[in-house]
Amino acid sequence: MADTTANNGGAQENAVPALNALAQYCKDFSFENPNAPRSLQPQNAGPQISLQVNVNAKQLDEADFEVDLTLEGNATIGEKEVLFAFELTYSGVFRVQNVPQEQLHPIVMIECPRLLFPFARQIVADAVRNGGFPPLYIDPIDFVALYRQRATEMAQQQAAGQTLS
Repeated sequence: MADTTANNGGAQENAVPALNALAQYCKDFSFENPNAPRSLQPQNAGPQISLQVNVNAKQLDEADFEVDLTLEGNATIGEKEVLFAFELTYSGVFRVQNVPQEQLHPIVMIECPRLLFPFARQIVADAVRNGGFPPLYIDPIDFVALYRQRATEMAQQQAAGQTLS
């Protein structure tokens, strides 16, 4: 077994990076079936499914972060008739240790929501099924692409802010 402590007062050097889920919970959830029972009748066409995904994080202390995965969606027939709508914020508290500072943000914003997603997906599927519809199993989400998209948007906003000044 390798010794990961240095002789400078026991400080950790070369320690193994770690990501631990300390807690996970449903922070906020809403499901609506506004046109029931009419919406439960057989439809001539399949519904249009719309989904938005958002990830936010808040540092709680030196190594702990609360990560919120928000899924908002709806199913419509035609242009206006809403079959159902949902909004879920599923959260977790994660401890990230021995990770270089430059890698901390991507780990929190990519790996943590990746761990939360299967649980959030199941909550949505169960709610849609309990609302009288076939369960909605959301396709896997590419959190790396989502992270890159958000980073690009932030860079464009900063660039636009600098050119307006």
